[in-house]
Amino acid sequence: MKKMKGIGLAIVFTAALASGALFPSCKGKQEEFCFKIGTANSSLCPAPLHVAIDLGLFEEEFSKAGLKYETIEIDLMQATALVVAKKIDATLGLAGSLLPQLDNGLEVSFLSGVHTGCTKFYVKADSPYHSIADLKGKTIGLCGVQDSSTVVFQRKFHELGYTAFGADADFTIAVYGLTDLPLALENGAVDAVGLHDPVGYIAERDYGFRKILDTTEDEVFSQEYCCLTYVSSEIAKKYPEHTKAFVRAMLKASAYVQANPDKTAQLQIDNGRIAGDSAQNATLLASYNYTPSVGLARKTLYNSIDQVVDMGIMQNVSDKDAFVSEHFVVFDDVPDSYVYNNSDGTYSESKVGSLRKH
Repeated sequence: MKKMKGIGLAIVFTAALASGALFPSCKGKQEEFCFKIGTANSSLCPAPLHVAIDLGLFEEEFSKAGLKYETIEIDLMQATALVVAKKIDATLGLAGSLLPQLDNGLEVSFLSGVHTGCTKFYVKADSPYHSIADLKGKTIGLCGVQDSSTVVFQRKFHELGYTAFGADADFTIAVYGLTDLPLALENGAVDAVGLHDPVGYIAERDYGFRKILDTTEDEVFSQEYCCLTYVSSEIAKKYPEHTKAFVRAMLKASAYVQANPDKTAQLQIDNGRIAGDSAQNATLLASYNYTPSVGLARKTLYNSIDQVVDMGIMQNVSDKDAFVSEHFVVFDDVPDSYVYNNSDGTYSESKVGSLRKH
């Protein structure tokens, strides 16, 4: 196995989108391309972005290739609009939320898997419903008709043989803000809700809700990434070396989180990335699978598209294989994955065959 020494230098700097402030390496001649990475604080899931910044992985990968980059603080909900507007070139996002946008012409290409889990579905503790199958004909509270939680629920309904999309769907969607969903369930406005952590974790703790579907445990969804890294398709073609540096750094960062959820949680708090209790955050990070992979990310994309096309959510895809190939980039000189070695602080190249936890 090939080993590479990780950099321990803390780089505690993110640039504000409004100010357009850059890393020093991005200052200079205007004609020299600077790769723009969208990052986000106040959320647990983008931990690899935080690690890649604060442990110097972006700095290592870009500088050794003699390339320029900057990180820009964004709202991840607006990330694709920022890619289209060329305000950022790459970031990470929930795969399910991106599928309808791809169908409508969004030109981004996926690069690697970040983690599994983080989306859960709940009913009240005294609810008569004990499985997703019991929710046929019921009202489900979700934070958007194109949110990844909605796609997960639709895929599960489709898997059960129910109508999962359209006017004849076997369930009704009630849209609420993510943080309003727990109260909607508690008050009986909906029969079940789909929540992303940490809102889901907090709601389960505070209201005593019962999980009815957990993507970290489900036989299908535990083997797929919920979050993937992606890049502007145009940038991936024009600047492949920059794109390689980004994906290598993110693979390493995900591997670090997988090996060190406790240290990652503390790093996020110490550097002002996220609030909360370090031990609680570490427990959540450890409950997901941050083992990164290029190959399994491509499989995740195909599995998602396969069902979503069959349901009619994506209506402009005639060739699933061709569509995945068009929206996924694989580089021969980028490994499938890395493993972080706590014994000596190095990264070993690896190939991941399964996301199943042992």
